[in-house]
Amino acid sequence: MKKIENLILRTLLLAVLVGGTFSLTAQKAGATVKDVDGNEYKTVVIGSQTWFAENLKTTKYANGNAIKNVTDGQQWVDCKSSAYCWYDNNKANKDEYGALYNWYAINAGNICPNGWHVATDADWKSLENTIGGTLNAAQKLRETGTAHWKGEVDGMSNQYGFNLLAGGFRDAYGNFTWQKVDAGYWTATGKTPSYAWNRTAFYYDNHTNRHEIQKCFGYSVRCVKNN
Repeated sequence: MKKIENLILRTLLLAVLVGGTFSLTAQKAGATVKDVDGNEYKTVVIGSQTWFAENLKTTKYANGNAIKNVTDGQQWVDCKSSAYCWYDNNKANKDEYGALYNWYAINAGNICPNGWHVATDADWKSLENTIGGTLNAAQKLRETGTAHWKGEVDGMSNQYGFNLLAGGFRDAYGNFTWQKVDAGYWTATGKTPSYAWNRTAFYYDNHTNRHEIQKCFGYSVRCVKNN
C-alpha cells in the first residue's frame, strides 16, 4: 500500500513539474474557428466537450441569411421572430461582449458555425458536472478581474479558460440592464411556447443558476462543437 501511495505522489509531482498545473479534468486550448461574418473565436476543450471561449457575435446564420437587428425597444418586445442587438445598441460592445439574441434567433436556424451548435441545457449540465457541479461552477468559469465584471469574490480562477463574461441582457420591456453584473446565456432548449432555459452567473456568486426565461429576452450565446 505504501508503495502505491508513493507512486501516486510521484506521479502528481511529475505532472506539476512538467505541466505547471494538474487537473483531474482534461482541458486544453482548442483550434480557433470563424463564423460566417468572419469573426474568429478561441475555443477550449473541457472534458469531452469543445466550447467557444468567447461570446457569439455573428449577424448571420451559417447559411448567410441575415438576422434582424432590432434597436427599438417596443419592436424588441413585440418581436416573435429572430432578432439580435448590441448592448445599449452600441456596436462598440461587439468585440468584448458579443451580441444579445432573442431565443427565436436560436431556434430559427444555425447561428453557430457549421459543425457547431448553441449549447443546450444538457450541454451546460454536462459542463457543470465535468467541473464538479454548479456550486462553484461560476468561480471556475468566469474571467478574473473587473474588466467585464462589477466586482469579484475570493477564489475566482477562470480555471478552464472559459472566460465567462457579464454581458448583461435585454429584458421583456426592451431595456438593457446588468452589464458587468450578470452573465446570462441562452440554452437551445425550450421549456414552453413562451419560455426557454438559460444559465446565469452574478458577480457576487460562485455558482451558476438555471432559469426559465421569456423567449423575447436578449442573452449571450456560447457554441459547442458537434460530436
